[in-house]
Amino acid sequence: MLTTIDIVIPVLDEETALPICIEKLTDFCKNNLKEYSTQIVIADNGSTDLTQKVANQLSEQYNNVSYLHIPVRGRGLALRTSWLNSKADLVGYMDVDLSTRLDALPKVVGAIVDGGYDIGIGGRLSPSSETNRSYKREIISRIYNSIIKLLFFVPFNDAQCGFKFLTRKAAQTIVPYIKNNHWFFDTELLVIACKRGYKVMETPVTWVEDKDTRVKIFKTVLEDLSGLLRLRLGGIPKV
Repeated sequence: MLTTIDIVIPVLDEETALPICIEKLTDFCKNNLKEYSTQIVIADNGSTDLTQKVANQLSEQYNNVSYLHIPVRGRGLALRTSWLNSKADLVGYMDVDLSTRLDALPKVVGAIVDGGYDIGIGGRLSPSSETNRSYKREIISRIYNSIIKLLFFVPFNDAQCGFKFLTRKAAQTIVPYIKNNHWFFDTELLVIACKRGYKVMETPVTWVEDKDTRVKIFKTVLEDLSGLLRLRLGGIPKV
């Protein structure tokens, strides 16, 4: 029986980038993930442009593409909704800009299917990773991830890379305990997973910053630090 994978693409006002993403991703899966059955889920969380129209057209054009409309904004909410409603063996996501090069996809999937890992993630902070991003974002990222290690003694190096996959069983168990529905969702997922004994594999990636990124750095930093404080003072949920 083929292993089934749901690849979620969370989007917010991405009418231009979405067709490019879907074309590249479907082509890559066809040529490089032949041993798996892949479904691409466009998870639209609160778009007000033509994203819904474009996504519906893409779901009609490609047999393995589906569209999920979520009226409330929040990347974490998009992942929560998609993953908890999935019937696939593996669930995961990547950013619509495909900043993480797709050659990392077979590695993280293989680590879960064949390597016994519960979660596979991309890591931009490994010495063997190749990244192209602003000096400011690089420094902020390294400081943030150092704080995570200092507070929780976790083995991973990059909590924020938009490239994560996990078993549906792990998602069904961990996600209901995640309180954040925005950018901190990723960190909360990984901290809970590691502290509760789930095996996480992190692979080096090639990553290029999207110059049209919608991430508001300082707002996100405040959200992340608040989330870390909440986890540190409130304790890790007993999943």
